[in-house]
Amino acid sequence: MSPMRAGPGVNAVIQARSSSTRLPGKVLRLLAGRSVLGWVVRAAAAAPGVAKVVVATSDDASDDAVAAEARRCGAHVVRGPLDDVVARFGLALSEHPADAVIRLTADCPLLDPALIGRLVAVWQAEPSLDYVSTTLVRTLPRGFDAELVRASVLAEQAATATGADREHVTSAIYRQPDRYSCTGVVVSPAADDLRVTLDTEEDWELISALVAELGDGPGSWRSVVSLLRSRPDLVALNAHIEQKKVGR
Repeated sequence: MSPMRAGPGVNAVIQARSSSTRLPGKVLRLLAGRSVLGWVVRAAAAAPGVAKVVVATSDDASDDAVAAEARRCGAHVVRGPLDDVVARFGLALSEHPADAVIRLTADCPLLDPALIGRLVAVWQAEPSLDYVSTTLVRTLPRGFDAELVRASVLAEQAATATGADREHVTSAIYRQPDRYSCTGVVVSPAADDLRVTLDTEEDWELISALVAELGDGPGSWRSVVSLLRSRPDLVALNAHIEQKKVGR
């Protein structure tokens, strides 16, 4: 993992579970011989400025294999309520204190360490920010999502969030820009029409094709976008998939 740079400490916390509704067990699928979860752990560990990588999974028996795989990949593990994701993040912060937390999800195997590191750099330059993300204004393909939350704000959400906000962790933060100081990382030209997250068999077909072309290495959003712009046949594989909405 990257050595800590001078400045506030930042941990990456990856939420993971095996009981996905649309593609059960997806985080343990093997992609070029490495689990999808392993891809995400590797990207987080390679990100500049990340001190620790923690996988936050559930204490349900269905996630025993997820916890074991996370440890095998070198991540720390915390386990909490299956349906209360923000509680798991609170547990990760309690057991592995940090000044800020990068929230990642285990269904984004092509995550780019440089993008994660950019969030850290933006926040360390202005640590009064409560929230920094690649999704506040979405210009990247879905699947390069990363969000940084200041520790005190994350602890507040763990204590006070209700309803769908307990599942979506950060939704009550970016919904209230008058209360929380938020900023976004954007790229140009925009590529938010593309999708490289893993939620369906069609997504799996696309991601597998990308890895076959690009190789088993940490993700590079520029390489992924460049390849997809040259291969409309690949884009078509999952272009019809609708992303599940917050609260659904």
